[in-house]
Amino acid sequence: MIKTSEIGLVAIGRNEGQRLIDCLEAIAASEVVPERVVYVDSGSTDGSVAEARARGAEVVELDTARPFTAARARNAGLAALRAGERPALVQFVDGDCAVRPDWIGTARDFLRDNPKAAVVCGRRRERFPEASVYNRLADTEWDTPVGRAKACGGDAMMRMDALETVGDYDPTLIAGEEPELCVRLRGQGWEVWRIDAEMVLHDAAMTRFSQFWKRMRRGGHAYAEGAAMHGTPPERHGMRGRNSALLWAVAIPALILLTVSIFGPWALLGVVVYPLQIARIARKGGGDRAAWERATFLLIGKFAEARGVVEYHLNALGGRRARLIEYK
Repeated sequence: MIKTSEIGLVAIGRNEGQRLIDCLEAIAASEVVPERVVYVDSGSTDGSVAEARARGAEVVELDTARPFTAARARNAGLAALRAGERPALVQFVDGDCAVRPDWIGTARDFLRDNPKAAVVCGRRRERFPEASVYNRLADTEWDTPVGRAKACGGDAMMRMDALETVGDYDPTLIAGEEPELCVRLRGQGWEVWRIDAEMVLHDAAMTRFSQFWKRMRRGGHAYAEGAAMHGTPPERHGMRGRNSALLWAVAIPALILLTVSIFGPWALLGVVVYPLQIARIARKGGGDRAAWERATFLLIGKFAEARGVVEYHLNALGGRRARLIEYK
């Protein structure tokens, strides 16, 4: 084990319980250990703060009078790191994730060798993919292409200099804060990379359909807000996800209902477009059971995403602030 002041670490969480303990213990067991570990807590009531302090983390407790967001929590962690001897690099970790032993050193070395890279992430895996179809879907979602990327997720190593050029995370976003940050970083000439390395084990703990629905709904909200912020060319950020949700969950059902009103019940045969789309996605994904499972839930999820899109626009029209959408 090597301790280094070159890297700081920010972990965020709320009522993660044993998952947070596993997170902090994995950091301490890494081959390269950041000298400063900051845990930012968003109103936990399960003893998370005490557990973090017992494991040597600096703890920042967010003011409960202001709405919680992951972006706000990460910014608070950055502020704590800057208050002392500012590290050159920062590793962000969600409190339900455990870093792999060699990840921090691997990520540091990549950023040393690639001066244009502001962000590097690796393979996030679900700890218990066999626990539910929803966990398996999340594990597939994390398997993003290796190489230069447009965005990262909540677990990534970043350059402090790069973050300071764009003003850190947008604390008002309730979801999609990492892709939005990456849009601004890339706009300043920085690069985002996904490398072929194991990064963290994540515990989604999704065992109920209601959790899956909320998570997809949150994704729809992120698409809509991202499109509102950076949807113009060339980025077109969030546009594809937003438009896909509206097509499958709003436009097509509306068209079917319209044709039924004109041509009668026979027009209900138009719903066959849904199983056909599932079959198309499943065949493209290899045609095995996992591909059919993924295709089915991706299409079901479009309805949850569309709700998130609509909620975003209704809140924007009414001048209301969206509330955090939590699935755990």
